[in-house]
Amino acid sequence: MQFTKMHGIGNDYIYIDCFKECVIPEDMIDEIVAMSDRHKGIGGDGVIFIMPSDVADAKMRMFNADGSEGKMCGNGIRCVGKYVYEHGISKNNPLTIETASGIKTLSLELIQGNVNTVTVDMGSPILDSKLIPVDLDIEQVINYPLVINNQEYLITCVSMGNPHCVIFTDGIDYLDLESIGPLFENNQIFPERTNTEFIEVIDDKTMKMRVWERGSGETLACGTGASASVVAAIYNNIFKRDQEIKVILKGGELYITLTQDNHVFMRGSATEVFTGEYKLIRNK
Repeated sequence: MQFTKMHGIGNDYIYIDCFKECVIPEDMIDEIVAMSDRHKGIGGDGVIFIMPSDVADAKMRMFNADGSEGKMCGNGIRCVGKYVYEHGISKNNPLTIETASGIKTLSLELIQGNVNTVTVDMGSPILDSKLIPVDLDIEQVINYPLVINNQEYLITCVSMGNPHCVIFTDGIDYLDLESIGPLFENNQIFPERTNTEFIEVIDDKTMKMRVWERGSGETLACGTGASASVVAAIYNNIFKRDQEIKVILKGGELYITLTQDNHVFMRGSATEVFTGEYKLIRNK
């Protein structure tokens, strides 16, 4: 099976072109886990399938490294846009990508015919606790005290097509995310588990972020997480709407804007690393 390795500021996935490969993602869960393994496989935060769509230029289905399916991936969708354009699936600009959380519009910045950066209209954030979902009897979870391992954290919860729990704190470089990340991800108030972002505010237009992603662990970057964190910061009166916020992640930088009409725009790079051939464990 042919594959392409791509990353969005270090958030790396294995991309399968289903316009060429006849595969059914549901039949490939074991393959997804094996391919994602960084020692015995190709290595990645998961696998993304680029598929035909009846309602958009292409469709993406994203699976985490543990084989669980995600509804949306901000860094992944930028790479899908780059692949779709550069491999001739669609030469539209802007182009549309169907996801499990709706159709997203991507505007491509081109340099000599190649995609350099991509701006994604991520849609409107969800703060209704029942829709995120968060199992608390309050309408919105903003600056809410949650005790994890005998320590109180103030959390703000947002969905950008997948659930996020955002914590504003200092000294995020020294956090033991391997220990505390799973405690947030699997906490009983998150019935579908959650992604968790730890944010350190630098100035009025800059913040630093580390992320623990459900199903993948700590990753170098998370586009939906950066988007959710800027939304959370605005709802906590840290930043303002209609200004582009720089989010510094381990893998690079993203630029997020929440507009007055409640749309989130995410701007960042997309990089193709290499292509290859993977020998399947079994044929379906």
